[in-house]
Amino acid sequence: ISRRSRFGPFLPKMSFLGLGSTAEVEVTLSDHEKRKKVEVRNEDGKKEKLFLFYDGETVAGKIFVRPKGKKVDHHGIKVEFIGQIELFYDRGNHHEFSSLVQELAPAGTLDGEKNFNFQFLHVEKPHESYTGANVRLRYFLRVTIVRRLSDIVKELDLAVHSLAAFPEINSSIKMEVGIEDCLHIEFEYNKSKYHLRDVIVGKIYFLLVRIKIKHMELAIIKRESTGTGPNTYNENDTVAKYEIMDGAPVKGESIPIRLFLSGYELAPTMRDINKKFSVRYYLNLVLVDEEERRYFKQQEITLWRKGDLKSIRKKRTGEVTTETS
Repeated sequence: ISRRSRFGPFLPKMSFLGLGSTAEVEVTLSDHEKRKKVEVRNEDGKKEKLFLFYDGETVAGKIFVRPKGKKVDHHGIKVEFIGQIELFYDRGNHHEFSSLVQELAPAGTLDGEKNFNFQFLHVEKPHESYTGANVRLRYFLRVTIVRRLSDIVKELDLAVHSLAAFPEINSSIKMEVGIEDCLHIEFEYNKSKYHLRDVIVGKIYFLLVRIKIKHMELAIIKRESTGTGPNTYNENDTVAKYEIMDGAPVKGESIPIRLFLSGYELAPTMRDINKKFSVRYYLNLVLVDEEERRYFKQQEITLWRKGDLKSIRKKRTGEVTTETS
């Protein structure tokens, strides 16, 4: 059986160039056949499929090391499970919030193929994987063959989703906005916390209309904040847009809102992650009059990833967890 058919096309395979002899390293997860993969956007904007994990699940598998050509002298072989935050404007500094290590072999010589089992039991993965405009939160396995001049390193990225149960308190949003003696509207959304496949349901009531409104839309704005204090930088991105009406409303008119979130690429709300970054979402109601003047009102909402109670209980038992739709 060939190496490729033995492990299947999912296995990353890479050669490493350095001084002297090199080695080829392959990593396979013990439950790769049943573990789900999800598409994750990398910092170049391209999508790649990664194995999906949840908080509390065990990460285990096997590592194959094969010298290329001559034997390889080394000062030890290890595998690490790492969770880290990378700020794109500070690429020289990676901020690790999770780091586990397992020694695979002491110093010695590789003169033929060797394989090593590894296991990180019930690993805490406190945050969801995320790639944004200025920051990336990633989890990965790193295999290192330590050498005198140039280490041989192999990394395998993993995706992590953070599941949550239904919030105990989920109040509706009711607000009145307007311009004195010109415009007075009242809007209502059915709740303030939505799971990623939820539907935003609401209504807008026109109590006073003395300006000529020609267009109205509802947008979801994602605000990514990096840094702290005076060095905080905000990046706003309109991730969804919904046209509520096209034409002039009249006093007493009521317009329904129904926005399906499942059609958009959204991540859960993330607040002050390791004091490095936050991701928040806002509903932005925009009105445009005939003179192209824009009136808007923002209201923050919370997004969360839905998981049923059975799935959440299972995630610490080593069983493969699934999300609810």
